[in-house]
Amino acid sequence: MEKYLYIALFAPLVGSLVTAFFAQFPKTLFTGIFTSTLIFISFVSSMILLNYVDMDTIVHVEMMDWISAGNLSIPFGFVVDQVSVIMMVTVTLVSTVVHVYSIGYMDHDKSFNRFFSYLSAFVFSMMILVMSDNFVGLFIGWEGVGLCSWLLIGFWYHKHSASWAANEAFIMNRIADLGMLMGLFLIYWQIGSLQYDIVFANIVNLAPTTVTWIGIFLFIGAMGKSAQFPLHTWLADAMEGPTPVSALIHAATMVTAGVYLVVRASEIYVLIPEVGMFIASLGAFVAVFAASMALVNRDLKRIIAYSTLSQLGYMFVAAGLGAYWIALFHLMTHAFFKSLLFLGAGNVMHAMDDELDIKKMGGLYSAMKPTAILMSIASVALAGIYPFAGFFSKDKILEVAFNDGSYLLWFALFIGAGLTAFYSFRLVMLVFFGEKVHEKLGFHPHEAKPFVIYALTPLALLAIVAGFFEHSFHEFTTQLLSNYEFTLEHSVGMILIFATSAIAISGIAFAVFKYKRGGFSENIENWGIYKLLSNQYYIPKLYEVAIMKPFTALSKFIWLEVDMRIVDSTVDMIAKVIYGTGEKARKMQSGNLSSMLRWMVVGIIVLLVLAIFYRPMV
Repeated sequence: MEKYLYIALFAPLVGSLVTAFFAQFPKTLFTGIFTSTLIFISFVSSMILLNYVDMDTIVHVEMMDWISAGNLSIPFGFVVDQVSVIMMVTVTLVSTVVHVYSIGYMDHDKSFNRFFSYLSAFVFSMMILVMSDNFVGLFIGWEGVGLCSWLLIGFWYHKHSASWAANEAFIMNRIADLGMLMGLFLIYWQIGSLQYDIVFANIVNLAPTTVTWIGIFLFIGAMGKSAQFPLHTWLADAMEGPTPVSALIHAATMVTAGVYLVVRASEIYVLIPEVGMFIASLGAFVAVFAASMALVNRDLKRIIAYSTLSQLGYMFVAAGLGAYWIALFHLMTHAFFKSLLFLGAGNVMHAMDDELDIKKMGGLYSAMKPTAILMSIASVALAGIYPFAGFFSKDKILEVAFNDGSYLLWFALFIGAGLTAFYSFRLVMLVFFGEKVHEKLGFHPHEAKPFVIYALTPLALLAIVAGFFEHSFHEFTTQLLSNYEFTLEHSVGMILIFATSAIAISGIAFAVFKYKRGGFSENIENWGIYKLLSNQYYIPKLYEVAIMKPFTALSKFIWLEVDMRIVDSTVDMIAKVIYGTGEKARKMQSGNLSSMLRWMVVGIIVLLVLAIFYRPMV
């Protein structure tokens, strides 16, 4: 089975490197087909490994010694177990669809080849992250996806907004990664190893305070990568990148890496339930916080981005409360319907000449029936309606919160479920139904190419049926992860399911009813709460005033007053002194024999004086 591990891991790298040779050439269809084929091969290998792995058979390879310094020894090793293989299948499946979709989406882009090189490099970095058997390998993949996301978000670097968004995402994640590094240093300092098996076997021997700090530091890294408050602002701004990037990075893979880290380090977090409760509380807050901003936003992709942020909150609630397999289950199902939503949004953007304001659309159903159906399926799954995938995974998280006695968290998630259903179908109604506003604005929408629609079909099918794999998913993942015990009576569980379904259906019905009749009055935009939500609670403005402007002013002061006046002046003065001394000393090298003999005499006299008066110490 080792060969399948290597194929799954290195096929995306081969695609990226080969395609990089064509980066500066005009569009070559070969690059899109070649990289898509290799990603599909990686997916097939991951599926073979999924069928192979069970309680007694995992695949663990150590390719070579990697880092050896003193007592530190880290091999270049990879492990395919019940957690990593789920991530491998999810990443490669979504990546295959995104690559095929991108052949059509990026068809007219002059940097077509460069895009596919970056995209495959991202997949390779993500595979390193999830397959590594140690924290250092995970961190290398962690930084790799950070670099690739910077390249992809800022792909259209000639746009100031894209470059700014790429830098924001990169810098904010580096801030969080400092916390993660501190956690890794603390693990090595206390245990002497960064191998998963050794760390998890010895973590119970550490002082509770030390374990708590390790958990906190690792979660800080997860907060940045998964855009949890207050490190959340980069996620919506990252929509400046091409839509396939949004689907791959900001819905299915990179932003879920923080959840993966908490799940992978579950043996640490089970020892520190107080940190787990903080993770769950923050997740519940983010679930409602992000959903509330999606209620009023008019940007097609930003609405879906806020939805991603909200669903990440749900995953962290499950992970924080110890239901790690449920967090991983929602991670997987969410990847299918959310990437479908993003890619469908890409079709709408192309049809509307890159217009993103949903209030300038309306009535696109007649021109884009397949896309409308696909996005409606994804929206129903996101809302958590039976029998779609979101029903099984998201409702399970609400059951966990209620079962744990965390009723406030349950209520927050319950409200979040209603908000999710409403904003999802607000988007559907404003884009595909109602008055054809786009005709008044001169747009002539058209459906995407047939192969693009066909490429989205697997995601649509999985958005419908993936939830039915709950039982087998539970049995498979709990071979490695701790099992979460439900103590709720069956009748209570059914009431919870009914209540959650009722509020979701109510949210959908209200959105359909309201926007079928023309939506809310324009006066609502003058309401204080509307302005608060549309301006993201003024948090970006707060960051600008409290952090960015003071930092810019401080940097300018240091540049002008310290660097220019002190550092540069000191260096310049030293240079002038040396230069002036050299100018004067040049007279000694005049070439005049008499002058040079006089300088020789002076030198001999100096040496004689030193010889007479110098007495070496004995």
